[in-house]
Amino acid sequence: MKLRELAHSRTGDKGNTLNISVICYEARHYEHLRAVLTPERVKAHLADVVRGSVVRYELPAIAAFNFVLGDALGGGVTRSLALDAHGKSLSSALMGLEIEAPAAG
Repeated sequence: MKLRELAHSRTGDKGNTLNISVICYEARHYEHLRAVLTPERVKAHLADVVRGSVVRYELPAIAAFNFVLGDALGGGVTRSLALDAHGKSLSSALMGLEIEAPAAG
C-alpha cells in the first residue's frame, strides 16, 4: 500500500534543509507508521535528492512525524537550479512510498 493511504503531509524549508511532516488520518495507524516509516527508509526513498541526514521527530499527541532532511534543496531556494527549489514535490514523492499494510483489526 502507499503511505498516502494512511497519512497526508506538509512541507517547509529553511536554506538547504527541508522538513516533511507526515500526519496520520487516523491515530490508530500511528504505531504502525512509527515502526515502518524510519529515517533510513525515508532517506533511501528520497536518495536521489537528499544528500544529508534524515532525522525523525515523533509527535504522538497529534499522530504525526516531522522529518528533517539535510542537504536536500540543492543549496537552498536562492542558490538552487532545481525546478522545485522549495521541495514541495518531495512530500508527494514520500507519500508514494510503498509500506506494509497495518494488521487487520
